[in-house]
Amino acid sequence: MKCDWAGWLLLMLTLSFSAVCSAAERYQIDPDHTFSSFEYNHWGLSTQRNRFDTTSGFIELDQTAGTGQVMIEIDAGSINTGTELFNKTLRGSQFFDVEKYPKIRFTSNHLIFDGENLKQIEGDLTIKDITRTVTLEITNFNCRFMLLYGKRACGANGFVEILRSDYHLGRFVPFVSDAVTLHIVVEAIKEY
Repeated sequence: MKCDWAGWLLLMLTLSFSAVCSAAERYQIDPDHTFSSFEYNHWGLSTQRNRFDTTSGFIELDQTAGTGQVMIEIDAGSINTGTELFNKTLRGSQFFDVEKYPKIRFTSNHLIFDGENLKQIEGDLTIKDITRTVTLEITNFNCRFMLLYGKRACGANGFVEILRSDYHLGRFVPFVSDAVTLHIVVEAIKEY
């Protein structure tokens, strides 16, 4: 049997080129431009907003294929309400219990695109070792080369409404609303 080396070489180059063109790009979350916040109704008087100051993780994207992965990890102990007394209360055992459950995690491998526009991310949200499937609604998404970094970067804003009681955080319900909106603002820089 005669071997067609030119044909094999062309096939290998084509497969290699296809793999490179459709490979996901990996981005590391920029902690200086990433944070998570949450808002809830406080005794029917006002909508309170608080935040977590430390977030890490990564994003993998293949915009052409419309696929990717996300892992966002929030340091529960970085909660920032603006007052240390309230921070201490929320870090305690009746709420986030950060000594026992130091991390809040969102993971996904189901990104929903409309063309190259990211619209939703379906994934698992874990708080206090309780995991529930949620859908993060994306309100802003953009990727571009950033002169500041000398690399490509992506950013997004997303939110999801959850129930505190689903994660054993339901103290004072119904006076303080069970429904909480979690917002995630993320920027991530391409690794290489």
